[in-house]
Amino acid sequence: MAWAVQKNSAKTEYGMAKHIVYMASIGKGVTKRLAMAGGCIASSADGRSACGSAASEDDLPTEVWNKIKDHPCYSEDAHHYFARMHVAVAPACNIQCHYCNRKYDCSNESRPGVVSEKLTPEEALKKVLAVAAEVPQLSVLGIAGPGDALAEANAEKTFRTLELVSQVLPHLKLCLSTNGLALPDYVDRIADFHIDHVTITINTIDPEIGAKIYPWIFYDHKRLEGIEAARILHKRQMEGLSALTAKGILVKVNSVLIPGVNDEHLVEVNREIRARGAFLHNVMPLISDPAHGTHYGLTGQRGPTPAELKAVQDRLGEGAKLMRHCRQCRADAVGLLGQDRGAEFTLDKLKTTPVFDPAKREAYLEVVKSERADRQAAKKEAEAALNVTPPEKPALVAVATKGGGRINLHFGHAAEFQVYEVDSRGARFVGHRRVDAYCQGGQGDDNAIDGTLKALLGVSALFCAKIGGKPKRLLADCDIEANDSYAFDYIEASIIAWYLARRHQPAAQTA
Repeated sequence: MAWAVQKNSAKTEYGMAKHIVYMASIGKGVTKRLAMAGGCIASSADGRSACGSAASEDDLPTEVWNKIKDHPCYSEDAHHYFARMHVAVAPACNIQCHYCNRKYDCSNESRPGVVSEKLTPEEALKKVLAVAAEVPQLSVLGIAGPGDALAEANAEKTFRTLELVSQVLPHLKLCLSTNGLALPDYVDRIADFHIDHVTITINTIDPEIGAKIYPWIFYDHKRLEGIEAARILHKRQMEGLSALTAKGILVKVNSVLIPGVNDEHLVEVNREIRARGAFLHNVMPLISDPAHGTHYGLTGQRGPTPAELKAVQDRLGEGAKLMRHCRQCRADAVGLLGQDRGAEFTLDKLKTTPVFDPAKREAYLEVVKSERADRQAAKKEAEAALNVTPPEKPALVAVATKGGGRINLHFGHAAEFQVYEVDSRGARFVGHRRVDAYCQGGQGDDNAIDGTLKALLGVSALFCAKIGGKPKRLLADCDIEANDSYAFDYIEASIIAWYLARRHQPAAQTA
């Protein structure tokens, strides 16, 4: 089967790319607001702040930076601009987890292991081409199930899919996710395929805890249970992790936070995986809705609150690279993190041969390069103003955004809010809170607002592009300031400007 790759001039696509990243020349208001807040923003002739320079991120080797700069899972900055795609070619699994139930055709559920259709490698290629043709943000192709990408029944389909896609779309970064049981058998093959990113789910390094999470594994043609099964799984996970990092492959470790089971233990997990060279540690909350039919859901095991999740992440934060922007994606997810366009690209909708136009992607990359530089400059300018502020207790700010690093989403349309922590050191992304969209059919949903208020517990302010009077009043009743005055501005710079203005308000106004 032949697949077309169209060649065209990037100039004709530049306007479209600018629209995609919301480059509307409206992010300049932050500087004025910073000045009004009393912050020092004077700049020297070389463009650096005359009041001092903000702390920079840890430098990475060039080869590592090139691997992560456009990867939305491995780079928090990249997740504002780039999309991922998962193809469901790996249905079988070689272990059972108490938090997993791989239901089929659950289109309204957003959790790992769920898909609306399973694909052959050839069908996966057709779908990837269709997405690449319509989504110039696409930078990553991953295989994350719905079972395990390396389980014996899946491995050949996994590698065949990656082979087909890499031949036609060599610019896509290739990823796979695994529980690690079969991983040591495939490390050399992963390296030969130039798969630069592998995710391993490691919830414990203690077999006794593992026996509480995994009822069984299927290994060496046998079904094993209890501590013996957990011990073998742990050994294979550590062996695979060490072998991957020895070959220079970036490894992200996912850990599911299960209150009362492994929450205290994750500090030891973090220490162990860091010692073996893991690049990122992603601590995710247990999803335990009884409606999903999982063992934990049916037996009443609760998931962590946002505050509990953040507390564990903060304990691991010193000296460790943490991923805090994970959305626990479906195994057939498409689009930016936090959105899923998979329903647009089901096989029944792909009537014609997809044509990928590299000019669209090249134009998009040019705009993102400019937008990123502009956003970082605004952030540094804002951070410079913080150098003159005394330390204060951090505040949490929720943001409605649809990408591009901007505050560009109506409150009523948000299905999640990104959460930032701000203090005299700057504004830092710390997580996200899922909600039901307030606007349903053009009307506000009072039931949805109750869930939103609960999800935003502990948040001081909410930034959005626009908000109606009623939800604004309801938020205010819960001591949450709803703010749409920074609409379409850059997120971090806006939060810092708000923080400075808040600090300069008279005590009577801030009481």
